[in-house]
Parts: sequence; structure tokens; C-alpha cells
Amino acid sequence: MKAEYTAIIEECPEGGYWAICPEVAGANGQGETLDEVKENLKSAIELIIQDRLDDYCRGLSPDTIKDKILIAS
Repeated sequence: MKAEYTAIIEECPEGGYWAICPEVAGANGQGETLDEVKENLKSAIELIIQDRLDDYCRGLSPDTIKDKILIAS
């Protein structure tokens, strides 16, 4: 799945970076470099979304329709 999210990144006083994603509550990451913090934030977003999907789909009836939609802005 392709999607685009906002990464708010700030330098840490002790070195490195931390980041949050305002569109996905609880998604945050940290790293020594910009590439590392972005990759860690990306992983956090993927894990949170997959966990929410798995949790919601648990117990749905077999005849429930599960499909994808595309949102383009």
C-alpha cells in the first residue's frame, strides 16, 4: 500500500533526531541520522496501522466485504 504521511523531525539536544507523525496517533521514532529517524518512523507507522487492522478484523463474519480505497488529494 502506498501512502504519504507527515514527518515532524527535531534535533535532540544530546544528539540525533526524534520524529512524530501527526496523522497516526502514537507513531514516533528516533535515530542518529535523518535517514535513520525517517526509517524508524516509517516502521512505527506500518506497525500501528497493521495492528489496528488486525485488531479490528478479528471476529468479523466470513461474508464481510473487505476492500481497498484510494484517496488522492
